[in-house]
Amino acid sequence: MTTTIGARIKSLREQRRLSQEDVAEKFGFNDRQTLSAIETGDRKVAADELLRAVQIFGVPIDYLTDPFMLAGEGRFSWRQTGVDGDGLRGYEESAGRLIAAFRTLARQTGHKPPLMRPALSLSKQSSYNDASAAGERFAAEFDLGDVPARRLADAMEKLGILVLMVDPIDGVSGAACRLPELDVVLINRNEIPGRRHFDLAHELFHILTWEKMPPEHIEEAMPKRRNRVEQLADNFASALLMPGAVLDRFGEWGGLTDEKLVDRLNEVADEMLVTSQALRWRLVGMKRLSRELSNAISGDDLRNNGRTKPGKPETPPLFSKPFVQIVAAALDEGQTSMRRIASILGLAIDDFADLFAAHGVEAPYEL
Repeated sequence: MTTTIGARIKSLREQRRLSQEDVAEKFGFNDRQTLSAIETGDRKVAADELLRAVQIFGVPIDYLTDPFMLAGEGRFSWRQTGVDGDGLRGYEESAGRLIAAFRTLARQTGHKPPLMRPALSLSKQSSYNDASAAGERFAAEFDLGDVPARRLADAMEKLGILVLMVDPIDGVSGAACRLPELDVVLINRNEIPGRRHFDLAHELFHILTWEKMPPEHIEEAMPKRRNRVEQLADNFASALLMPGAVLDRFGEWGGLTDEKLVDRLNEVADEMLVTSQALRWRLVGMKRLSRELSNAISGDDLRNNGRTKPGKPETPPLFSKPFVQIVAAALDEGQTSMRRIASILGLAIDDFADLFAAHGVEAPYEL
């Protein structure tokens, strides 16, 4: 708790662009080192100092003490289209409560975060080919098989990255979130599978390159012009989901008639759980398909992977198995109440039996 309070005091100070000297003086400390020790969690905050912080920053005490909140501790990067700022801020607070719940309950149930964080040896100076090679290597080293999309979430969880399938506000397709001790990817579970998988791989890139290439807080999912970091992320995601060795098993692409090329693109995209458009541009990038042939294909023929209307996608269950396992353990051990966790997760208590069953998790005694 000391670390949490200190981190939130630091966040509030930085938001208000105050120096440690300024805030130390408001607290009545003799030097800034005392405040520095509080911000890093090396010194406990006394009760009167906590009340003084509430007065200094004008926030409710829960803002500083509630472990089921992320108050300035997590850095988000949102993949969205046309969401207004207030709406996104409101949803970021709700998503932060999910993440904070996992972090808090995991600690209370003895779950330890990974000792080390994985990272890619890429930078803004890396080429798009470098990013693609990293995606192919990730798929190979984690043995993602002929359909990498199917195993990607499991591989991320083995790396200690929490994957959450959520029902966000309209316009949000996904997000990456970084905390000092936890990495999280949120994915809109209602998207079609191809987009869902691409977003997952794209956000994985941001998690693995966060220190060298921190992503923007808000990223347009379909901008007119993408910045270099987002283009690198797209190349990484494409290569991870569609490795060259797998695509080569489908034979040559250049000698097909327009109609047969469209049919094959749609069939292979379905098989690999990606979109036909993503597959087309991956083949162009690999020089397996010329730009001339690609430009001759109408985007309408590839929309919904060649279907007149998108089929009703199979929606994955809410959240993820590791998340639900922690919730079940916390309820079993009495670390939280059913009413409180239901409020944080935005569920009715009656929904929990189905949630546990969907992930194959034994329901806690309380149910």
